[in-house]
Amino acid sequence: MDDLVFLKPKLSRLKLSGILETLPVRMDQAVKEKWSFSHFLDILLTDEAERRDFKKLSRRLVKSELDPDKTLETFDFTFNPGIHQPTISELATCSFLEKKENVFFAGPSGVGKSHLAQALGHEACRRGHEVMFRRTSSLFKWIHSGRGDGSYERRQKQVHSVALLILDDFGLKSLTEEQQTDLYEVICERYEKRSTIITSNRDFNEWPMVFSNPLMASAAMDRLVHRAVKIVIEGKSYRVDSFVKRSKQFITELDKG
Repeated sequence: MDDLVFLKPKLSRLKLSGILETLPVRMDQAVKEKWSFSHFLDILLTDEAERRDFKKLSRRLVKSELDPDKTLETFDFTFNPGIHQPTISELATCSFLEKKENVFFAGPSGVGKSHLAQALGHEACRRGHEVMFRRTSSLFKWIHSGRGDGSYERRQKQVHSVALLILDDFGLKSLTEEQQTDLYEVICERYEKRSTIITSNRDFNEWPMVFSNPLMASAAMDRLVHRAVKIVIEGKSYRVDSFVKRSKQFITELDKG
């Protein structure tokens, strides 16, 4: 172990100090299993690469504000057989990001739109893409507030440049005229450059009503729908179903007591 004392400053200087986390264990393995020098080095460098990848992924997920529980692994496809799982699996490859395509999830409240959108966000993070998940009204309030402290342009640029923007509850709350202009700018700046996922429980034909200016609405929708995939989800609400099940379980437990 005295050797590790001498190694630590050198590894730190080379920004490889993470190797120290697994080095004692790997040294024991190398001796017991009689690894070659090259294999030993390969294992150490693999450990360090994986540690760095995990650290970067953790930072991307925190920055994205995605719900850590809203992944494909936790989505119950059996609840609603109407959801075409192969389509979701194809989207999960994130090839739509490479093609700069948009994805729309439309349907009533509680059918899993937000969960699926965030699940695709998780897949994008895992593949090294920066993701931003926000409720539409909250995002544009945040952008607008930047006018007061001089951060407006920086906030706009951040939204324009993120690889995957997820706008949740699109059209649920009305936007001010300034916020509508900001939304239009985001759509224009991201057009054919970045991908956007939108969830909405409003009918797709109602989306232009987000804009009070019909010309702006037409131009924005024209850019959004170009090279986009629309997925309409029907069916009962996951949340209502969960509420009914919990209520029945509660009553059953009371009767037993």
